[in-house]
Amino acid sequence: MSEFLYRRNTVLEALRSGRRRLIRLWLQEGLPADQNAPLLAQAKERGAPVKTAAKGELSQMTGDPSHQGVVLEVGAYPYSDVDSMLRLAAARGEKPLLLLLDLVQGPQNVGLLLRTAEGCGAHGVILQERRSPEVTPQVAIFSTGASEHLLIAQVTNLVQTIQQLQREDVWMMGLDLNPAARPLGQVDLNIPLGIVVGNEGSGLRRLVRERCDLLVRLPMRGRLESFNAAVAGSLVLYAAGQSRSSPTQA
Repeated sequence: MSEFLYRRNTVLEALRSGRRRLIRLWLQEGLPADQNAPLLAQAKERGAPVKTAAKGELSQMTGDPSHQGVVLEVGAYPYSDVDSMLRLAAARGEKPLLLLLDLVQGPQNVGLLLRTAEGCGAHGVILQERRSPEVTPQVAIFSTGASEHLLIAQVTNLVQTIQQLQREDVWMMGLDLNPAARPLGQVDLNIPLGIVVGNEGSGLRRLVRERCDLLVRLPMRGRLESFNAAVAGSLVLYAAGQSRSSPTQA
């Protein structure tokens, strides 16, 4: 079964990562050759066949006319597992930094969180298998191709996965609006950490909330009660990433 990734940045990152089975790169007829030079170079390096097609044909493939004249036909997304994420952290000599999504909905929310997770050096992202979005082409687009570089796992039971990580000495920190939750600025983020983000409307499910080691909130200074899930999760991810030494700071 194949999928169609599209738009330049998403396609370029998929080619660079080399994680997907590459079937062929489709380019729109009549586009300037230099415009697609980086894509063609990566396709050649990866051994991906290149074909051209009319704009309408590409729109029919993707179901979206905003494909930017670039479509990559690929195999299904290669999901990972929790153990691989922990091994990646160990191989880098880093404390685990994971993102867990508790029924976060919408390709835009998921994609934005994936983009932030990759940019902040997270070792993986964990999704609830049922009632949560898969890594679709739309999610890949909203992540600007970050999904193609991340280790992403689908798990049957998020609570059991949380318990598994706790046995590996990873602290579980849930984002919560409860006034009793600790303000983010009062929490040490430079620890083995799993950041748990809940559904946009209902937040964390009760059993997930109860299994977290601590709950944090983002204090608001304006009139709105909270940020949306993607923004809140991104802010906490960034703060956690900044709490660790980075290559530019070393």
